[in-house]
Amino acid sequence: MSSSKTASGSTKPVPSTQEIQQQYNRFQNDIQALATKIGELEQEAEEHSLVISTLDEAVAEEPDRKCFRMVGGILVERTVQDVLPALKTTLDGIAKFVANLAEQYKTKEEEFENFKREYKIRPASAG
Repeated sequence: MSSSKTASGSTKPVPSTQEIQQQYNRFQNDIQALATKIGELEQEAEEHSLVISTLDEAVAEEPDRKCFRMVGGILVERTVQDVLPALKTTLDGIAKFVANLAEQYKTKEEEFENFKREYKIRPASAG
């Protein structure tokens, strides 16, 4: 018979060792995916900041200077004064999204720690 019978009063069945391992791996993969995405977006934000600082200098000297921007895979010609506000808006959006992902990361880590505590999972010693 199955050893995953629930005790009287318990509402959820005890998962098998394989199910616990799968859930553990899912947590690790989810956390890694969030960390990767946060890193990518932080890099993109850094690139936007660099371009914005360069264009801030250009707009002070020559606001009608030509500027090229990639929009949906198409290179379009604009002026520095047209492009700068759009870049700043995009940077703000990236920052908000990174903050949201960081919150998700924190929540997922807390869930993972609770999961490890619930099933008494400890990292194996390396030696």
